[in-house]
Amino acid sequence: MSAEEHIYVNGDPCRFFPGKTVAELLKELGFSDRQVVVELNLQILQKEDWPKTGLNAGDRVEIIGFVGGGSFLLPTCG
Repeated sequence: MSAEEHIYVNGDPCRFFPGKTVAELLKELGFSDRQVVVELNLQILQKEDWPKTGLNAGDRVEIIGFVGGGSFLLPTCG
């Protein structure tokens, strides 16, 4: 898999499809209804920006979920 064909989700490479938004990625991974924070290329995204933020090849996405007493990284597509 070359850099042009994937993004990284929580450090793992994932197949990339041009035109996908952050909201679509979360839904595909099963996290659309969960309390999560999304970081894209070291910038935290506001939830209202997820549907209009497109992903580009090579992007780095971190998805962090919250539980009582702390937080954790969610599983990836890898």
